[in-house]
Amino acid sequence: MKNSIKAVILVLYISIAFQAKAQTPQFPIVQGFGGIYEIPDASERPDPSLEYKIIVDLSTGAEDNKEISRWVDNIARMMNLHGLAGVPKDKIKVKVIVHGGAIFTLLNDDNYKKRFEVDNPNLKVFEALKAAGVDVMVCGQSLIARNLKTGDLWPGVRVAHSALTTITTYVPQGYVLLKF
Repeated sequence: MKNSIKAVILVLYISIAFQAKAQTPQFPIVQGFGGIYEIPDASERPDPSLEYKIIVDLSTGAEDNKEISRWVDNIARMMNLHGLAGVPKDKIKVKVIVHGGAIFTLLNDDNYKKRFEVDNPNLKVFEALKAAGVDVMVCGQSLIARNLKTGDLWPGVRVAHSALTTITTYVPQGYVLLKF
């Protein structure tokens, strides 16, 4: 009887340990951000043999400017989801065009702190995205509309003529448009 109880406890322990491991966020492409989970039962998955060309239209601002924008983190999630499915990093081409209310996620720490009284929590995510090969651009028209200069922003961003022309340039080149 004692051995049966021990066996049941061992099976339960192994089952709980396996479930806990299965629920640990993974970061296969963008390290430290956009944690995702394996779904063993998924029958619809990205095809690792394809090249994915994605342009993200990022215009939604953060819900809480003291925390990482879920929309910025979602870019990392999207990349990590492809990576977890076996798509190699070099087969994921991602461009992000930031405009509208999301432009403040790109402020350098000094300017962010003046506006929101904290360092910019999004900069670590943008750094990780850049390290993963993401090309981050900001709409030049949005800069002017918000009276911002390039020097007010994270130095890893490139200035685009506009979000509109950036999207119309890359979509005909085969980039899929995602709107965040």
